[in-house]
Amino acid sequence: MLRRESEWNVKAIILMALIGIIMGVIYTYVVNPIYNSVELALNLVGLGPLAGQICAGLWYMAAPLAMYFVPTFGSGIVGETLAATVEMTFGGQWGAMTILQGLVQGACNEIGFFPKKENYDRFGWGSLITGAVCCAVAGYVMSYLTYGWSAYKSALLIEMFIACIISSIVFDAVLVKLITKLFDRVMAK
Repeated sequence: MLRRESEWNVKAIILMALIGIIMGVIYTYVVNPIYNSVELALNLVGLGPLAGQICAGLWYMAAPLAMYFVPTFGSGIVGETLAATVEMTFGGQWGAMTILQGLVQGACNEIGFFPKKENYDRFGWGSLITGAVCCAVAGYVMSYLTYGWSAYKSALLIEMFIACIISSIVFDAVLVKLITKLFDRVMAK
């Protein structure tokens, strides 16, 4: 039976591996094609750079899912980094940079839960939204520095930042919370 593992043990490690593999496959074969389609459509109106920020929250979901199933420090980092590694291995379009992004995304998602163990156990809205916003800000700053966004106009940068925050809250917090509520119902039976 599927259940949450509150400490690091063999079951928790297997659960992390499964989350990493499943999310890495979803990132590669679902999220990346969605991103490419959105970017293509937005390029037609000169707003292609917005695509990554509209989809950003989708790439951040492995960390909170990992923290739900293994509610302890480090699970978000491990889950998101594993998912990023699987994405890269399966041909993710950003190569090895994906692993660094996964590490940062996992660590920043954990900010909403750290340092109190009860935050991981409770898996509340406040922790999820705080983690999602921290992840969005870090992802935005990292992309700004890595991909030369300083060449973009200020208005576009502001639109990208707002899109990133909204995407992160919608997918990384709200959608993850809805998914975990479904798991709660299934595990209660």
